[in-house]
Amino acid sequence: MTSRPAEAQRLRDLARLRRVRDRIDREYARPLDVEALARDAAMSAGHLSRQFRLAYGESPYSYLMTRRIERAMALLRRGDLSVTEVCFEVGCSSLGTFSTRFTELVGVPPSVFRRQGADVTAGMPPCVAKQVTRPVRNREAPPTGP
Repeated sequence: MTSRPAEAQRLRDLARLRRVRDRIDREYARPLDVEALARDAAMSAGHLSRQFRLAYGESPYSYLMTRRIERAMALLRRGDLSVTEVCFEVGCSSLGTFSTRFTELVGVPPSVFRRQGADVTAGMPPCVAKQVTRPVRNREAPPTGP
């Protein structure tokens, strides 16, 4: 049986976690780190990371990178920006880290995705394209080729 104070604290923590997630969704292109997010949520970085993983199934950093890669996919499909420009536009400061994470989540490097991206979603409404091409988390992108 759960005590009322413990349940109230759990609900407060969930509300804080939702605010952290919403902030990541809004400010993904800004420099964000777990320490700053935790400080703003009045939690320690370790507690935030543990609770965030329990609530959403991944760490705050992984969630942030997934948001950045989703936005990068949309920008690359548009085709008017280079991979480097997209990298910096979505808030990544290292092209190498961006390319590695993009390839892990999407299954192809950003340059290949940029070349192929427009063809895959041609004629598809943007809201459907976003859902269909959503990146896979935790290095689960299907292998390409034979």
